[in-house]
Amino acid sequence: MAKLKSKIGALIFLTSLFTSVLFQSAQAAQTESARDASPIDVTGYWVSVVTEDWKFRMVTPDAGIFDGLTLSAEGRRVGNTWDPASDEASGRQCLGYGAPALMRLPGRFQITWEDANTLRIDSDYGTQSRLLHFDNAAPGAASLQGYSKAEWLMAPRGSGGSLKVVTTNLSGGYIRKNGAPYSSETTLTEYIDLHEMPNGDMWINITTHVDDPIYFSRPLIVTTDLKQLPNRRGWDPTECSAVL
Repeated sequence: MAKLKSKIGALIFLTSLFTSVLFQSAQAAQTESARDASPIDVTGYWVSVVTEDWKFRMVTPDAGIFDGLTLSAEGRRVGNTWDPASDEASGRQCLGYGAPALMRLPGRFQITWEDANTLRIDSDYGTQSRLLHFDNAAPGAASLQGYSKAEWLMAPRGSGGSLKVVTTNLSGGYIRKNGAPYSSETTLTEYIDLHEMPNGDMWINITTHVDDPIYFSRPLIVTTDLKQLPNRRGWDPTECSAVL
């Protein structure tokens, strides 16, 4: 009986010790900042690599050119009312630079840490800024860039990972600069992966899901590539334009 009690006591001790270690690890994980926990480093200067949809991305298509989009009948109707001169005159020239479209635009991007739990993306084309929140920051009012909730997706066995970003609280805008609309009900989901090429170049691949129950018949899914630049050379901030 004494031996049994001794074994039970040892088992209880080991269980308690194991639980304590797990609790301490969980506490450490909770207090570790997103910057410190990042499995990949996406900071730096990046440039768009446009190898597909060139005629829709490098220039603003004419009104009614919605090839490759998943607009519903209502989305097409609204898109066909596009008037760039009116947008410019009413201060709506940035509608084509919202979060669902921004990373698809041809230009340069700078990614930095705004603070230990917030990534910042600045674009030189349209001079827009996105904040990707890893904490529980308040969303605030609906806006062109919306509210982006970010999380690291860890690969098994510590072999890297990727970044997931879900953006809501959008004010609506154009998924393509020729007036193809997305609504304020849109949810934008992005998966951002980092790849090192055989020659040492670093590339970002962004898989984008745009889900809009108002103007889309089904989600729009596209992929976008960015290549890392060695410095800010070529950085050329340009204000929004409804047509250029």
